[in-house]
Amino acid sequence: MGSDLIRGLGGLPVLLLVCVMLFLGKTESRHAGDTSPEISLAESREIKKKAIFEDGQAQIVDAFLSPGSWIQHDLWVETSFDSDGDGKLDRMHVDVTRQEQTESEGLRVPVIYESSPYFSGTGSSLKKYSWNPSHEVGAVPPMHETPPPIRQQSKRPVMSRRLIRSWVPRGFAVVHSASPGTGLSQGCPTVGGMNESLAPKAVIDWLNGRARGFLTPDGNDQVFADWCNGKVGMTGTSYDGTIPLAAATTGVEGLEVIIPIAPNTSYYHYYRSHGLVRHPGGYIGEDIDVLYDWINSGDPDNREYCDCNIRDEEMLQGFDRVTGDYNDFWAGRDYLNQLGPMKAAMLMAHGFNDWNVMPEHSWRIYDAIRAKGNHTEIFYHQNGHGGPPPFEMMNRWFSHYLYGVENGVGEGPKAWIVREGDDRRKPTADPDFPNPESRSVVLHPRPEQDGVGTLVLSHRGEQGIRSLVDDVKFTGKELATNDDSPNRLLFTTPTLEKPMHISGIPRVQIRVASSRPAANLSVWLVSLPWAKSARKMTENIITRGWADPQNHSSLTESEPLVEDQFYELNFDLQPDDQIIPAGQQLGLMIFSSDREFTLWPEEGTVLSIDLDRTSLVLPVVGGEVYFGPGSE
Repeated sequence: MGSDLIRGLGGLPVLLLVCVMLFLGKTESRHAGDTSPEISLAESREIKKKAIFEDGQAQIVDAFLSPGSWIQHDLWVETSFDSDGDGKLDRMHVDVTRQEQTESEGLRVPVIYESSPYFSGTGSSLKKYSWNPSHEVGAVPPMHETPPPIRQQSKRPVMSRRLIRSWVPRGFAVVHSASPGTGLSQGCPTVGGMNESLAPKAVIDWLNGRARGFLTPDGNDQVFADWCNGKVGMTGTSYDGTIPLAAATTGVEGLEVIIPIAPNTSYYHYYRSHGLVRHPGGYIGEDIDVLYDWINSGDPDNREYCDCNIRDEEMLQGFDRVTGDYNDFWAGRDYLNQLGPMKAAMLMAHGFNDWNVMPEHSWRIYDAIRAKGNHTEIFYHQNGHGGPPPFEMMNRWFSHYLYGVENGVGEGPKAWIVREGDDRRKPTADPDFPNPESRSVVLHPRPEQDGVGTLVLSHRGEQGIRSLVDDVKFTGKELATNDDSPNRLLFTTPTLEKPMHISGIPRVQIRVASSRPAANLSVWLVSLPWAKSARKMTENIITRGWADPQNHSSLTESEPLVEDQFYELNFDLQPDDQIIPAGQQLGLMIFSSDREFTLWPEEGTVLSIDLDRTSLVLPVVGGEVYFGPGSE
């Protein structure tokens, strides 16, 4: 360094040169033997180009803070598939935001990556172009209208601003990609098909030098990610939370950690329930082909091929909207079946009152990954769709897995539950979910008095048969709040003398007969009396479930019901972790059509319930101790 400076000062007096040399020598001597904070210019530059960590979390670095200094560019990454049938490997549109120092100083950084089908816009009204729910269960539905095409958008060089301001100043690059057949990405949207797993894998391979990136969608000028240190973390919400899991199932090297938020982990579980055609909350009549139309924003020249081969052939011929059975089409879009290669650590997040992507989606994957041995933890809150873990928690996970910071991640509690009324940023740490102190309590229904029966611990025979009449015009709330109704059966526990903590997956056994060959079966577990002043009706809903009596023996094969013949069903309700306050009663409500979620058949189907063979298995922390003498 000294000789470079002398050459730069070539015309100065000798005295000045001597002074400069003495100063440099003093600086070197001070660095070698002094413990003061003064450092050399070279070391100062080195510190500027490194992430800084305090309390195990990446901190904002002044040198990375100015958006005007960031390098932003886009490219197309070549995949391993040709999903649009043009004879060429599909290329995914990718944008990059990284620190200027990755160019000027050779800084190599990890990546936080989000992929989405939504970055380039979505389609027309879902309601207008969805399936009409008004038809009989098991009947062939009338086809819905096809929506107008989505106008293709060119979002360059940055297709999304998500994540950038949070993570780039903290020493991470941020990458986005449009999923296949959306925006400027080539290929076809398949809504859970294999190309949606292989597309983000290709991007991660490019970040690690194993796949090719190009300046244009069709050209040969390559782009390299020599600024990346090879470590990638993924996150996103809903569909964008599904894609990190899809990428992880490929076992791609370099994907160290994923933080999926309310992910759809099985399209069967999103559009069906225990053999029943069921819609996601808030989207009556939606099915997988409707979602395809909603995201089909890619190259207009490829849409005819994609519509014909993916939507009209693969989807409409495979999704079986008549029986609702689980088949090969759905199995191929169920990530539980694809977890074998997964190596990444996972922090899963979900809301217990998410009736769009229901909490079973996160639970089933968390449970399997935990058994597989990967490091995994789960964050649950009491609200609806979406809701990430606290930023500090995400920061610790990314800092640990992408920068190797030893900050305690992987040690201690496995579950983080936001208790009722608490700030979502302040979850309660539990050893795991379900709570290890949770015990199964079996509750049995007894016949109604004044329209409401009881739900008790003891099992006594000869409780008899009780019937209900299906009528979809009544909402679940109306059925639960009416003192008496011929359209539902309702059984309640005695009033709770102290708060009761439910933690786990409730399960019902129901012996049922139908007056028609097919019928909906719906179950709600509610907290009563219903709080009329509640901000959201879900504050009274503990959990719910739906099933098709035609699938009483198999999820993959339904059979028409014999009139008035009894069938036994066992099925899970949605996972829950909730503290029911003292003074409330638990209510088990059994009815047929659920206006918010099921098909809407003609009224009049009679369901008969054998109370002697019907029960609720409730996971309760502390077990039966919460049920007093009145529960006998």
